[in-house]
Amino acid sequence: MAAPVARPHLRRDSVGGQIRPRKRFGQHFLHDPGVLARIVDAVSPQPDDAIVEIGPGEGALTRGLLARVPQLAAIEIDRDLAARLTEEFPPGRLTLHCADALKFDFGALGKGLRLVGNLPYNISTPLLFRVARFAASVRDAHFMLQREVVDRMVAKPSTPDYGRLSVMLQTRYRMTRLFAVARGAFRPPPNVDSAVVRLVPLEGAPDCDATVLADVVRRAFGARRKMLRNALALSPEDFAALCIDPGLRPENLSPADYVRIAVRLAPAAP
Repeated sequence: MAAPVARPHLRRDSVGGQIRPRKRFGQHFLHDPGVLARIVDAVSPQPDDAIVEIGPGEGALTRGLLARVPQLAAIEIDRDLAARLTEEFPPGRLTLHCADALKFDFGALGKGLRLVGNLPYNISTPLLFRVARFAASVRDAHFMLQREVVDRMVAKPSTPDYGRLSVMLQTRYRMTRLFAVARGAFRPPPNVDSAVVRLVPLEGAPDCDATVLADVVRRAFGARRKMLRNALALSPEDFAALCIDPGLRPENLSPADYVRIAVRLAPAAP
């Protein structure tokens, strides 16, 4: 699950002891003290909480969290940054997993996890889908993301931002956009605006086959300009039974509507 952490050393692309962000990892290090404090306050960590930080980077948020809790776990793909973190924080305070969060088994860390992270914007959507697979193990999550992604996450039906990401996450979480973050809060500043969002898992998974639901939503929003009668493989009888107007477009349906469609289309048990 987690690769061993490299021995601490000075990376070739560091300047004056300061790590130069790597584009391939989508690194933009959050450094604004005010924003860091707001995130920690939003999380409101308690001593017994199972905090898991995704992408700690230079450890700016890690330090703020460890001021409130005795220990936490972190997942960092960059071996050089991981080495520096292990040099600064003893194992009793920071359990570091040098691993790719897109492949990480969050379920192996137990239940009641509180996820926190300034997520790499270049992999934010697949990482959100990855984390959603472990919603049953998560108490809540607080993520910094590209503002456009957050807008899509919390979007309501029949609005321009509503789409596949909205539906898939809203069937698993109650989500709240907390606050926006200016570009200057990062090093280097990203070319997009950012926002912090809170995700709280809903009770239980959607009452439908997850694979069927994902396929229905993917097909629907792959043809979002079409009417439902042309976007989904539903018969007139299906639409009637579901009480859904076939003249609507995919963006007009609620997450609960898509769950009902997935139930209707699920193959019968043998």
